[in-house]
Amino acid sequence: MEELMELKELLHRGKVAEALLLVEELEEMSKSDKLNKIFSYGIILLLHLIKKVAENRTTKSWETSIFNAVKQIQRTNKRHKAKGNYLTEEELVETLQDAYESALKSAALEAFEGIYNFEEIAKMVKEDDIITMAMDLILDR
Repeated sequence: MEELMELKELLHRGKVAEALLLVEELEEMSKSDKLNKIFSYGIILLLHLIKKVAENRTTKSWETSIFNAVKQIQRTNKRHKAKGNYLTEEELVETLQDAYESALKSAALEAFEGIYNFEEIAKMVKEDDIITMAMDLILDR
């Protein structure tokens, strides 16, 4: 809110160049917020996909979590007025790759009632396959 008041003041004083710099800063803050939300939902999505593949089964709860995470990623990434998306497909993949280790660590605690460690769970699944599954769901492929 502070930034919007400052922007308004800059425009009233005719300081267009400074106002444009502030607009760029606001855009970056917005994109960073979107990226953080997508990252968080990405962890949830990947966690349940890892468990599903590792255990070769699913539950209604996992499917619901997968569905909700996908919907939240799609919703967060969508530009409503300008149309299109905040993150490109490549940026989405990078975000999921970044989230993968966190998801894998959580999966080690949850899958098979936690009897396998991080490294053992990592051997049960292929990161590229999990990321591809996630992207297929996010992009409705």
